[in-house]
Amino acid sequence: MKRKIINPIIKDTITFIQTSDERKSKISELELTLMPKGGNFSHYHKTFTETFTAIDGALGLKLHGNKIKILQPNEAYSVPPNQVHSFFNPGNKEIRFNIKITPGHKGFENSLRILYGLAQDGLTDKKSIPKSLSHVAIIGSISDSYLPGVMKLLSPIFNLLAKKAKQSGLEEKLIDKYCN
Repeated sequence: MKRKIINPIIKDTITFIQTSDERKSKISELELTLMPKGGNFSHYHKTFTETFTAIDGALGLKLHGNKIKILQPNEAYSVPPNQVHSFFNPGNKEIRFNIKITPGHKGFENSLRILYGLAQDGLTDKKSIPKSLSHVAIIGSISDSYLPGVMKLLSPIFNLLAKKAKQSGLEEKLIDKYCN
């Protein structure tokens, strides 16, 4: 299993420092590089806490209620379960930061491997969003990631797509291809 994965579309990298398997599900630890103006969509997780620590450069966090928190190097912030959040690079230089997930979450780790693998295979758009809604549903499902607000209305559709993808063997195929 690769320790470092690269998204060729958005140029971000993830290095797996500790996986949930290695730590008996106690923690997943990742180090990310994020390009200028890069980031992810607002979302939340139901089963784990994410602790973000800036390493090189400032890391932006968008929290519930559109509250913005900028972490300077060596500053950390923990996002508990069910709190809406996203991260972003507020500057014009590449940044590096750490994420610790407690308890560890193999599905989250696998979702990143799948997402970056799909990008390498040309199966995402220019923002690195999978072109297939089934792929989006699988990634959301296995990563314990949920969309807030109006987007939450789409949850039943994505849940159904994820269930069908699992039944058809698509989820297993993606895990076999990108995670093993």
